[in-house]
Amino acid sequence: MAAVAASEEDLALAHELADLADEITMGRFRAEDLVIETKPDLTPVSEADRAVEQALRDRLAVLRPDDAVMGEEYGARGARAGADAKRRWIVDPIDGTMSYVRGVPVWGTLLALEEDGELTLGVVSAPALGRRWWGSAGRGSFARENGTTRSLRVSGVRELADAQLCFSDYDGWLREGRIGALLDLSARCWRTRGYGDFWQHMLVAEGAAEIAVDPDVSVWDLAAVLVVVREAGGCLTDLDGMQRADGGDGVSTNGLLHDEVLAALRGS
Repeated sequence: MAAVAASEEDLALAHELADLADEITMGRFRAEDLVIETKPDLTPVSEADRAVEQALRDRLAVLRPDDAVMGEEYGARGARAGADAKRRWIVDPIDGTMSYVRGVPVWGTLLALEEDGELTLGVVSAPALGRRWWGSAGRGSFARENGTTRSLRVSGVRELADAQLCFSDYDGWLREGRIGALLDLSARCWRTRGYGDFWQHMLVAEGAAEIAVDPDVSVWDLAAVLVVVREAGGCLTDLDGMQRADGGDGVSTNGLLHDEVLAALRGS
């Protein structure tokens, strides 16, 4: 069943929030005095991560006071902030913090809106790359670069031998005991590149790649990109084939190769 379309007002707000995030992140990107800490899971978090999420929460508290918010840095907000909330904004203030703190421009802010359990819009903003992608249920997906906006459509590649595969790194696949399956899939594809994070999924939505795989991710890593990929005609599921952002892993494809890719990653 198709997701209910998000309102034009919500999409405009998502862009407004992305603009606010871009201003904060670019203001601290490559700053010599950027404060970086280590979270309990041993991943880095910068002052910019926290500043962005707090700014977006503050803005939503004013403009959408009845909406729940789920974010990477501060968790859920409000009594109805769980997965059963009628309307929930899902925020990853900086996807690709490891790149951000090292001065690599491949990072972005991810925003999604979930309504009655359905993801209805997603915005992915990567200001250091000068790019933004967004999708809205029933209205398609788009990208803007250097002031030019274009609609997105996944590729029509039907054979793994012609497909480009993207992945983040080997560590997660080693931890999950699936490194052999990933390498076997890679050997069957035309080309493999380690773009990682949100960007690999945006390449699938653009039709520049056919497959992007993540073995260990959270809902805020995938919620926005799921909408963009879906509305571009592609498919994003967990490794069990369920279309969801909270499954702990994610595979996006142009749709035509999805079943074959999942079978390969399961080793079946």
